[in-house]
Amino acid sequence: MTDSAATFAFADIAGFTALTEAHGDAEALGLVDRFTDAVNDELPAVRGLLIKTIGDALMLRIPDPADAIVLGLRISDEMMRDHGIPAVRVGLHHGPAVERDGDYFGAAVNLAARVSALASGGEVLVSGHTAALAPNLPGVFYESRGRQQLRNVAEPVEIFAAVRIGGTGDGKLAVDPVCRMAVDPERAAGRLTYHDAAYFFCSLTCAGEFARQPERFSN
Repeated sequence: MTDSAATFAFADIAGFTALTEAHGDAEALGLVDRFTDAVNDELPAVRGLLIKTIGDALMLRIPDPADAIVLGLRISDEMMRDHGIPAVRVGLHHGPAVERDGDYFGAAVNLAARVSALASGGEVLVSGHTAALAPNLPGVFYESRGRQQLRNVAEPVEIFAAVRIGGTGDGKLAVDPVCRMAVDPERAAGRLTYHDAAYFFCSLTCAGEFARQPERFSN
């Protein structure tokens, strides 16, 4: 049993329940497998470890906070495009944890999980402590999300979104409103307009479901 500091990250597929309902269990499981394999491929370069999977979520341990934040951005953005993975959300916190039988426990791990729960699809959130350990990442800036009261955490925690400079402009993926899959508008299987808003779809099945019940998915 050891006590060592590192950055703990939780990454999971946003809207996984909706995706499963729209595309079925087998396809959803295949996406989780691709997601896990894609993240695993990135870990050796940052001396990272995949600690465990929790449904569609991955728990990671990366020694260096700067490496962890850059990897989080890659997971949430580039990897989504490269591997056809739906929108992914990531939360990170750096701190000590106790290792036992290959798993890690402690307040830092719990806090990382709580930070991840705040994130939306395609977003990387970090605690203020973690951002302070990597203040000058090339091509990255921190956008304050204020002090947040997290479940089972006594004091509010300062939260920042890690954002790539220039990463919020053209080229941002749309989200299929039915299954929450990330969709490149230029390659979408379908496009529908409802109340003057355009919606893009990963498949004609999702487009058809939206057409039948647009009010359910447009809010």
